Amino acid sequence: MPNIKQQKKRVRTSAEDRLDNLRYRSTVKTTTRRLEAAIQAGDQKQIADEHTALQRWIDRAAAHGALHKNTAARKKAQAARLVAGR
Repeated sequence: MPNIKQQKKRVRTSAEDRLDNLRYRSTVKTTTRRLEAAIQAGDQKQIADEHTALQRWIDRAAAHGALHKNTAARKKAQAARLVAGR
């Protein structure tokens, strides 16, 4: 355990940051699964809505630093391929 006040704060903030990053990554995975389910169902409106939501969450995660920018680009490209039907 740290003895210095700043290090105590750093431990606390890094734990909060870790939870935030986990929330972003988890939400991206969840919305990806929802998009796949919408594609299986074949509902075009739901596919469009889920795809838009997924892109927004990926962009947010990348801007926050929870995902690397190349990882975010790859996930968005994979989602676009799913929607296109390949």
